[in-house]
Amino acid sequence: MQKLLLSVALSALFSSAAMAASPTLDVGRIMTDIKVLSSDEYEGRAPASEGEKKTVAYLIEQMQNAGLRPAGDLQKDGARAWTQDVPLVRSATKGPVNVSVTLGGETKTWTQGEDIAIRATMIGDHLTVKDAPVVFVGYGVKAPERRWDDFKGVDLKGKVALVLVNDPDFETGEGDFGGKAMTYYGRWTYKFEEAARQGAIGFLVIHETAPASYGWATVKNSNTNEIFDVIRKDPRTDHAPLEGWVQKDSAVAMLKAAGLDFDALKKQAQTRAFKPVELKGVTFSTDYAVDAEKVVSHNVVGAIPGAKHPDERVFYTAHWDHLGVGLPDAKGDKIYNGALDNASGTAMLLELGRTFAKGPRPDRTVVFMSVTAEEKGLLGSEYYASAPLYPLATTVGVINMDGVGPNGLAKDFTTSGDAPLTLQDELITVGKAHDRYYSPDPRPEAGSFFRSDHFPFAKVGVPAISFGGGQDLVEGGKAAGIAKRTAYTANQYHQPADEFDPNWDPKGFQADGTLLFELGQHLANSRNWPEWKTGAEFKAERDKTKAKRK
Repeated sequence: MQKLLLSVALSALFSSAAMAASPTLDVGRIMTDIKVLSSDEYEGRAPASEGEKKTVAYLIEQMQNAGLRPAGDLQKDGARAWTQDVPLVRSATKGPVNVSVTLGGETKTWTQGEDIAIRATMIGDHLTVKDAPVVFVGYGVKAPERRWDDFKGVDLKGKVALVLVNDPDFETGEGDFGGKAMTYYGRWTYKFEEAARQGAIGFLVIHETAPASYGWATVKNSNTNEIFDVIRKDPRTDHAPLEGWVQKDSAVAMLKAAGLDFDALKKQAQTRAFKPVELKGVTFSTDYAVDAEKVVSHNVVGAIPGAKHPDERVFYTAHWDHLGVGLPDAKGDKIYNGALDNASGTAMLLELGRTFAKGPRPDRTVVFMSVTAEEKGLLGSEYYASAPLYPLATTVGVINMDGVGPNGLAKDFTTSGDAPLTLQDELITVGKAHDRYYSPDPRPEAGSFFRSDHFPFAKVGVPAISFGGGQDLVEGGKAAGIAKRTAYTANQYHQPADEFDPNWDPKGFQADGTLLFELGQHLANSRNWPEWKTGAEFKAERDKTKAKRK
């Protein structure tokens, strides 16, 4: 009955959709913005680079021309800037990264980027690890609420831990961690955070394509580049000295040298009975220098002030950054252009701003924020959530766009993760009005809910979703959509090949942009406050501020 009442209420709420004419998005401008932002001139849009300067200038210019108002940092004269300063620390390896392992008395050299992908340490300007013992710690999960502890009192001080990626449920699809759907315990970010809590010298995440949801090329390109973080009082509380990934074959060789079987240990790690296993006769060594500096990157923020309730804000977000200039691919290309990820979402953000600006002022304020350093760990949105420009309690909701699909018209659409949230229900209702249906996240095992800029907002209770285009294509159906998604993940994602393609079908941009515009329009012209559903882990945080929402 509750579900029926919700459906009726949403239908009534969005009945105005039929009264409002569908927006006219200029797909040509979207394509132009993608082409500009992903051009070699913008050098892959790395934070704190010449590419950032060009990107931020372009975004401000486009927002100004659209008629948006600056909505960033409050200046001394009381006016708003176009940007929010995001202070970060940037670390990059300097010189060679020397890595070796001792396997049963024999020393073997590993190559950075091939056998292993070590991130620049956040602890000091030089990292030396000499003959550290290696311990296999299963999935590296400590979850008291699930009665799960992969560490069981092991002392990891001075030791390097080998850890599996994803959750204990991934292989079987059953268990205490959401089955195939990844929990936060499955994310590599959690595993590195746990390494710091456990006092280890470091964690090496064993790469496997299926549970990671991407290939080694993505791991290499993301982790051997510059590493960013928000500035912390004591980095050791969030980082172990050594953070990195290791190829599965290399990890298997380490285990074999210790007389251990990878597959058997993985099976054990899927049970509560698992206990850490030290690799007898195996040690790990590395030595490299680090160039670290404090930098300031920027979120770019424009808005259309609300006519009736200007202190209530609907947010659209999309990250402008990508990986910059990095290791060359097989063709020698070193510029990681990031056309789909995420020049496409940024271009959609700009066009939604133009479309709102052409219409009547909404009742509530609509904010368009292009955030920095998503590729470095959602840092731009993480910083905003910790230092918001506007009260989180009266932030109506966040609609994030990350990789708006160029694959043409789809019968469906999706979100990153299946959010227990009425905001997602409202998106579904808008979709139905356009004869499009909602498909649950096609890869829940990839942990997409934790991988886009809506997540830092969700963590502090703000209703937030990340929109995704469909894969049930009008031309070719699901088979064609899945094939395109698979090919992109394998051949372009976080690689120099993610480049603008003038042959992209524009109909998908128009259709997806229409849904995104209408959802935000409805929220901005209603008294509706989206809510987390009963049982959602972020509901309690949102409920603390309920009295501030009228």
